[in-house]
Amino acid sequence: MTLTVSADQPVERRVIGLLPVLTNAAYALSLPLVLLLAWQLSSQYGWLPEQILPAPKVVWVTIVDLWSEGTLAEHTLRSLQRVAIGFVIGALLGLLTGTILGLLPRSRAFIWPVFTAVAQVNMLAWLPLLVLFVGIDEELKYVSIAWSAAIPVILATTRSIAGVPSQLIELGRVLNFTPLQRVSTIILPAALPTLFTGLREGLAAAWQNLVIVELFASFEGLGYLITWGRQLFQLELVIAAMLVIAAIGLLLNGALEYLERFVQPWKTEARNDR
Repeated sequence: MTLTVSADQPVERRVIGLLPVLTNAAYALSLPLVLLLAWQLSSQYGWLPEQILPAPKVVWVTIVDLWSEGTLAEHTLRSLQRVAIGFVIGALLGLLTGTILGLLPRSRAFIWPVFTAVAQVNMLAWLPLLVLFVGIDEELKYVSIAWSAAIPVILATTRSIAGVPSQLIELGRVLNFTPLQRVSTIILPAALPTLFTGLREGLAAAWQNLVIVELFASFEGLGYLITWGRQLFQLELVIAAMLVIAAIGLLLNGALEYLERFVQPWKTEARNDR
């Protein structure tokens, strides 16, 4: 019995490997395309007045005009700068606080109930108090963004570290690991999946809160573009800014997912082996 190997097998494997990617892309694009079609039909047949829902072409022209003028790039870069600084501060503080609470059960029992209660209050409710302490300048943006990013990171980090099986920690003691070795070799790898979930939620919260703060007190940024468009009764400008905000949020989430796969390559390998 002879075994023959086709020269086209690598090509066939690549095609077969691309099928799940193409299928997922088709599913991901189907709903946006349906919504875009409904939007176009509504504009074409006058289901809603243009004062309420401008046509897709009008919104697209607005985006192109803002970009060509440099206005869109200027406001977008300002928003990205604010969210980058605020998120980095909030994420670092969240990781540090969550690690301490996760590793020290007594501290967690003392602080956790109060922190959980405080976390239930939306950042919008804290803004009047923050204005009294830090004013309405850039410090307000950074503090509110950092706080909104830190809460999900603290929650996820604390739960992920506290949820590491005690058998793994005991194994580290048996092997005479130092506390630092137990954290870096056992606790951190076991907590990484939930930790990255908290980082993604923190980034999403930071990006959403950025828009709220810019709506509240700012003369720059994408949130200000929304306020400006509302004041001028130019809803195409409002929708254009909203689309840019949604697109950037999607890209930021994708970047964190890519970083998660890079830091945890074993998850990608396990997924490919299925």
